[in-house]
Amino acid sequence: MLELKDITLTIGQKDAAQDLLSEITLRLPPAHFAAIIGPSGCGKSTLLKAITGIKSHTRGSIHWNERDLEADGDMDPHEIGYVPQFSIAHELLTVKECVESSLRLRVSNLTPDELAARIEKVLGSVGLNEIGDRRVALISGGQKRRLGMAIEMSSSPSLLLCDEVTSGLDPKSEDEIVKLMHLLAQSDGRIVLSVTHSLQHVSLHDSVIVLYEGVLAYHGSPKFITHYFGITRPEDLYLRLAERKAHDWRQSWHKHRPAYYEQSGLPPMTVTAPPVTAPPKQEEPPKPEPAAAVVELSEADELERLRGIVEKKQKGEPSEPAPPPIKKPEPKRKSPSPSPSIFTQFSVLLSRRWKLFFRDRGQVLLQLALLFGFPCLVVIFALDGLEPVKNFSTQIGASFLEQAMAEKNITIEVAQVGTLVSGLIMFQVILLALMGSNNSAREVAAERNLFEKEKFAGLSPLAYVASKVTFLGALVVAQSVWMTVFVNMIVGFQGEFVAQVMSLVLINAAITFVCLGISSWLRSAEQSSLLSMYLVGFQLPLSGVVLALPKAIATVTQIFIASYWGWSGFIRSMESTRYYDAIKQVTQTEPAGGFLCTWVLLAHVVIGIFFTYTGCKNSRWE
Repeated sequence: MLELKDITLTIGQKDAAQDLLSEITLRLPPAHFAAIIGPSGCGKSTLLKAITGIKSHTRGSIHWNERDLEADGDMDPHEIGYVPQFSIAHELLTVKECVESSLRLRVSNLTPDELAARIEKVLGSVGLNEIGDRRVALISGGQKRRLGMAIEMSSSPSLLLCDEVTSGLDPKSEDEIVKLMHLLAQSDGRIVLSVTHSLQHVSLHDSVIVLYEGVLAYHGSPKFITHYFGITRPEDLYLRLAERKAHDWRQSWHKHRPAYYEQSGLPPMTVTAPPVTAPPKQEEPPKPEPAAAVVELSEADELERLRGIVEKKQKGEPSEPAPPPIKKPEPKRKSPSPSPSIFTQFSVLLSRRWKLFFRDRGQVLLQLALLFGFPCLVVIFALDGLEPVKNFSTQIGASFLEQAMAEKNITIEVAQVGTLVSGLIMFQVILLALMGSNNSAREVAAERNLFEKEKFAGLSPLAYVASKVTFLGALVVAQSVWMTVFVNMIVGFQGEFVAQVMSLVLINAAITFVCLGISSWLRSAEQSSLLSMYLVGFQLPLSGVVLALPKAIATVTQIFIASYWGWSGFIRSMESTRYYDAIKQVTQTEPAGGFLCTWVLLAHVVIGIFFTYTGCKNSRWE
């Protein structure tokens, strides 16, 4: 049983406050299929999101099976399913893989045989068995809506909420989806609540909820809509609503609700009268227009009988006893299985991410181009200076200062080698920063709505973030290690190889996870990509390596510039070689200590992951 009592949702402050929903009161029994209809902007989707908890209502209460959700806690993720308007699955996965992924993320302790049986049952319930092996990108709009319901049905929810799942479909597909929702409502005592603009299939619903400017104008059987609103056909409803103010419709429904609830077979409820902000006018019960009489005899008699009951209630006269409403039996439901562990969800998400990666040919080709192309680019810029670098690195003799004073050509060579080596190291650092931005700038933002839907169904944000960190960490290590090995193999840098690898891994990881944090906080992938590119663009000028910064500015900015710490860490790995002296001669920026560089870059990584987690934990529904 779902019961809403005086649900009000207000936005804005004081004088600018606006009610998106105003004192919505209704009750829905088990095994019930209800539609929410009304003009655009009347609060249909807002009401659905208020029920799910996606939007918090300002006043009132929501009760589920006699439990006050605000006082006793939200519904268990297994009890509720939500099918939104937006994309419901990764398009590179097959229909069967989407349902399997959903089952493994939501239901624990399934053996392989049980998992296969559940997948087959869920696909069969929505008529998708024949296209189970087809990728989501290749199925029709109507089939995608069926898939959305299949994903939510994987946990067998008691309450299924569908937000305009028939919008944009052809009449045949729309008819099939509405009949499917009706069938799902009859199975397992489920309540199905569907937001729709279409009035063509209202007769297929057990009840219809009519909203107008945030107020409840009607809730009852669809066969009484024309009688209540005094129209000849349901298609005239929206024009009729516009003829009166929302306040008047609310007052009218409050007076007529008991009789219509009684005749519609809806469970009765006692509510307080809504506050009267203006003196109410004496209303007569709505009368159908003459054309409304052109109906079958049995329905006309029922409408006339209902009208008599309403008139007697208004006059205070006792009404004839109504036949008891047909009560649908509430089947016994098994208690839901506990949600899978964080580790199980993590492994499912990681496996799915790698599968998506290898199926995206464009992404694979881009990663290969970056992996092999960027190191080659570094080597190309080093070709003209390779010979003096190699000769310089193997020179044995007097100290560096003595050679520089004794021979003019040594001074020139020192300047050339120091400039080239420093530049090549910074070039590697910047290219790895670009790789890091490419790795993660769109990672969360591009699938945010899908993630929010899975989080709503019980997915742990910690498992989600851990899967992203593991996947991106593998890319970071592959990119950074190969960059170090390839460039050192050609150029012949000397120094501590492990420290050089560590410096490049950390600079890549720092940018990768900071950009991942950006992606988790911004609402669109485009915004995240743009901000991440700005972040990389400031790495070179604010590092102080190419152009020296004033000391006062450098002290403040360099702590936030990962490229400076990556460059410093690499330079410090050469401290025991002649390169280090050469670099110090040509740069005005003092490299930081290697130990400090490691800890600052690790701090960047940790902060990026922390912001990713907080961004994912917060709701970002569109």
